[in-house]
Amino acid sequence: MKPLHIKTPLLKSYPMSRALDRDVWLKMDALQPPGSFKMRGMGYKAVGEVEKGARKFISSSGGNAGLAVAYAGLQLGIPVTVYVPENTGKGAIDGLALFGAEVVVTGEHWAQAHEQAQKELVHAGAVYFHPFDDEDVWAGHATMIDEVVEDGLTPDTVVCSVGGGGLLCGIIDGLERNGLKATRVLAVETEGADCLYQSKLSGSNVTLPAITSKAKSLGALRVCNRAYECLAGTAVDVCTVTDAQAQDACDRFVKEHRVKVELACGAALAAVNQNEHPFITDAAAVLVIVCGGVSP
Repeated sequence: MKPLHIKTPLLKSYPMSRALDRDVWLKMDALQPPGSFKMRGMGYKAVGEVEKGARKFISSSGGNAGLAVAYAGLQLGIPVTVYVPENTGKGAIDGLALFGAEVVVTGEHWAQAHEQAQKELVHAGAVYFHPFDDEDVWAGHATMIDEVVEDGLTPDTVVCSVGGGGLLCGIIDGLERNGLKATRVLAVETEGADCLYQSKLSGSNVTLPAITSKAKSLGALRVCNRAYECLAGTAVDVCTVTDAQAQDACDRFVKEHRVKVELACGAALAAVNQNEHPFITDAAAVLVIVCGGVSP
C-alpha cells in the first residue's frame, strides 16, 4: 500500500548557514498534509494496521498526532475517534472534524484523555495510536532520515524538538538503519515542557508536575522510556530554550524563509540560532527538523 506521507523538501538555509558559518539544512516536514512530521509515523502505523484487519482508529491528542490519525483514517476509509483534553483549542477540534474524526472532549490534560481512550479498545478491530510511544510510529518517523540520505546529505548533527520523544526515537532509528551512528542528535525543549532535560539532570526518567510552557505540542509530562535511554550514549544530548527564544526563532523563520511554524518547532530553530551547543559549533553540516506548522 502506498505511504500516506509525502517526501518533503530538503533545503539549504542560506541565512542560517551564513550566520553560523557552516551548512545548515532544513527538512521541511511542516509541509506534510496535516501539517507536521506526525503524518509519517501515524500513516505508517495506519497502513500496517489496515493490512492486519483494523476497522477503527483511536487516538488521544488535541494536536498534531490526532490530526495525523484523522487524516490517515480519511485516506483509508477507516472511522476515527480522537479523545482530546478540555484545554484543546477550537481550531484543533475543527481540524479533526474536517478530516471526519469523531471528537470526544474529556479530562483536564492529555494523560486523562489517554486513559479514557483505552476504554474504547473493547470494540472489535479497534486500534489505538499512541502519540509518541510506539515502535511502528518511530519506524515511520525514521523515513525522514531515509529521504535525507537519498538526497545526498550526511549531517554531522541533527537538531530536533522533543515532546514525548517519538521524533527523537525515529531519528535515532533512521540514523542507525542508514549507517550514520556517528551523527549526533541534539534534542531541544522549551523551559516548562522540559521533561527530558530534567530527566538528564536527575539521572532518572522524571514526570513533570505540570506544563507551563506555551509550546503545547511539547506538552508531555514524561518522555517515553526509549527517549530517555537515548541519553545514555554520547551521540545524543538535550538542551532548553525559553518560550520567548522559540517565538523569536519562529518570527525570524517567517522573515528569512517565508514559512510560519509553531512554537514547538521554534525550539529547535532557537537552539541553532544561538549557536552555543558543541553539537552545533563543532559541526560542518547541521540538519534541522522543521517539524510542524502552526498549531490549530
